[in-house]
Amino acid sequence: MDQFDKKILQCLQEDATISTAALSQKIGLSTTPCWRRVQMLEEKGFIERRVALVNKKKLNLGLSVIVSIKTKQHSQDWLINFKKSIIHIPEIIEILRLSGETDYSLKILVPDMVEYDRVYQEIISKIDDLYDVSSSFVMEEIKSTTILPLNYV
Repeated sequence: MDQFDKKILQCLQEDATISTAALSQKIGLSTTPCWRRVQMLEEKGFIERRVALVNKKKLNLGLSVIVSIKTKQHSQDWLINFKKSIIHIPEIIEILRLSGETDYSLKILVPDMVEYDRVYQEIISKIDDLYDVSSSFVMEEIKSTTILPLNYV
């Protein structure tokens, strides 16, 4: 990975719709080598996929909720069941297994409290042996980005 590859990744993280010609001009390479580098970055898994970032407010998803889950169960079977039970709930956009006091963190996007309660009820009805489920409601989103830092490659 050299400076050209990093520039390509930076540009594509900012705008994945950029044409190869515009990208090559922006990073200072001719079109064909630039295209080859993009293909190589995709083949090597540096670029997983190219997506559109959709405006959540336009989709009426104005309520962001962070749910902290604690359990006394830490068996492999419980974890498999936990994943299977909630992975397909579309309002859950992030599921993290954590170290520390909280075992799992979920990020949920919904229009309002009524819909959040419906999702909450769905979660607790599908998962056994929950010790504590607590919710924090996002009041202000200060930073939210999909752009990853490239200085560690």
